[in-house]
Amino acid sequence: MTNRSDQRQQLRARRRALNDSERLQRSETLCQQLSRQPLFRASHKIAVYLPNDGEIETQSPIELAWRMKKQVYLPVLTPFLGNRLWFTRFEPGTRLVSNRYGIAEPERVHRRRIAPHALDIALAPLVGFDRQGNRLGMGGGFYDNSFAYLLHRKHWHKPRLIGLAYDFQLMPRLPVQPWDVPLTAVATDSGWYRFRV
Repeated sequence: MTNRSDQRQQLRARRRALNDSERLQRSETLCQQLSRQPLFRASHKIAVYLPNDGEIETQSPIELAWRMKKQVYLPVLTPFLGNRLWFTRFEPGTRLVSNRYGIAEPERVHRRRIAPHALDIALAPLVGFDRQGNRLGMGGGFYDNSFAYLLHRKHWHKPRLIGLAYDFQLMPRLPVQPWDVPLTAVATDSGWYRFRV
C-alpha cells in the first residue's frame, strides 16, 4: 500500500468483509479493553460515533458509559460550517435520523449540543492508525477540522482523542499531513495503544 487512497480502500474492504457476529464479538473485546483504562474511567463527557461502512460496533461502549453514569454525545454534521461536527447528547430513546451520508444522528441538536473542547474524550472512528498515533480517516476531514485547535495548544488538551479499531487496522507507518490531529490512544479488539500524555 503506497498512498492514503490505496490504504483507505484496502482497509475499508477488509473491515466490510467481517460478518455481523465477528464485528459484535470484536466490539465486546474492545469494550473490555476500554473499561480498564483510567482515561476512560475518569471521563464524564464522552463523544462516540455510530458505526458505518464496517466500522467496529459502538453499542457496547455506549452502554458501558451509560452504566457508569457518563454523558454520551454523538457527532452531528453542522448545517452551515462545512465539514465540521457538533456534538449532541445521546440518551436511551433519543430519536435518530439519517444525515446526508446515511449515518444516523440525533434529530434535535440545537438545545443539547456542546462545544468540542467541553468533551473529556472523543472515541473516534478510523480506517487505519500507526504506532505514532497518526490516524487515517475516511478523507472528509470532519474530525481533523473539528479538533484542529488541539494542534495549537500547549496545555489543556480536551478532548483526548481515542481511536476505536480492529487489530488489522494497525499500519507500519502512515503519511502525515500538517492538519492531521494525532490520537491520544487507540483501543482495539486485543490491545490498548497509548501515544501521548
